[in-house]
Amino acid sequence: MNNKMRMYHRYLGFFLSGIMAVYAISGIILIFRDTDFLKRENTIETQLPANLPNEEVGKSLKFREFVVEREEGTVVYFKTGTYDRSTGLAKHTVKQLPYAIDKMTKLHKANSGSRFFYLNIFFGLGLLFFVVSAFWMFIPNTPIFRKGLYFALGGLILSLLLIFF
Repeated sequence: MNNKMRMYHRYLGFFLSGIMAVYAISGIILIFRDTDFLKRENTIETQLPANLPNEEVGKSLKFREFVVEREEGTVVYFKTGTYDRSTGLAKHTVKQLPYAIDKMTKLHKANSGSRFFYLNIFFGLGLLFFVVSAFWMFIPNTPIFRKGLYFALGGLILSLLLIFF
């Protein structure tokens, strides 16, 4: 049993190493999602119907929080751009991660409606298998196994402390 677990652990580890690298990098980047770290400013021009009410401008641009700061003539100013009522042209700036990093973070944040749904479940189950199979890597009742149990208990306690306190 020990040799089989070690073999499964080894080959699943090799297989998932690329996915783990992507999750690790995107996870670190997501820590800074509330800042402008690595983000670039892009200007977007969208043609909307002319003479839209302010609420419809926000909905059309898919803004969660749309607040008009001021209006001058036919131009409506909001936090990230403008909307010209006479032409219907909306110009606004967004801060986006570079293309590849943006795709990696979307994989990391995928939910049940995403096309990455099954990959995330497989990856989670793979990590759970690593947790369990790690205890078959060493013979029980040996000093290294007992030491490993202490480290595992320490990691569990640290995680619980960080979660609840």
